[in-house]
Amino acid sequence: MTNRYVIAVSMLAGAAFSTAPLGGLNAQEVDSAIQQSHAALAAILKGDPSLYKALFSNRDDVTLGNPFGPFVGGRSKVEETVTAAASNYRDGEVTGVELVAKYVCGDLACVVEVERGRAKVGGANETAPVALRVTSLFRLESGAWKLVHRHADPITSARPAASVINKE
Repeated sequence: MTNRYVIAVSMLAGAAFSTAPLGGLNAQEVDSAIQQSHAALAAILKGDPSLYKALFSNRDDVTLGNPFGPFVGGRSKVEETVTAAASNYRDGEVTGVELVAKYVCGDLACVVEVERGRAKVGGANETAPVALRVTSLFRLESGAWKLVHRHADPITSARPAASVINKE
C-alpha cells in the first residue's frame, strides 16, 4: 500500500463506530460492495472463489490475509490464495454477519465484521460452525468499490496472553 492509503486507514481507524460518507459518496454503493462481499463469503463456503476474485481490485497493490496462511500481496498471489482457501470449504452457508464498524472517507471504505457460517472444512464429513473476524478495505476505482485488502482470522473470543507466542 502506498503511504497515502496507510495514512487514510489510520484516519479511518480513529473515526467513531459509524458511517461517515464524505465528498458526495453514495453510501448505497458502499453497502452494495459490502453485500457483494457477503455473497462472495456464501460462495467460498461452498468452495467457489469466483465472487471474491471478481470483487478484488485488478490493481497489483491488493493484499489478503486469510486463516490458512500468511499475508500475500499482488493480484496473482491473491487469486491463488483465494482459490486455495476456497478448496478448504464445501457444502457451506452463511448463518450471519455482525457489523462491528463501517468507516467511509474519500475513496476508501473500511468494514469490520464477524462472519459466521457452517461448512465442511478440510476433509471433514460433517458441517461445523465457522466464525471469522474480518476487516475489509474497499477503494473507489473508476466508479466501483473494489476490495483492496481483506484480513480474516478465527479469533472471535478472548484469548490468553500466551496465545500470541509464536511456537515455530
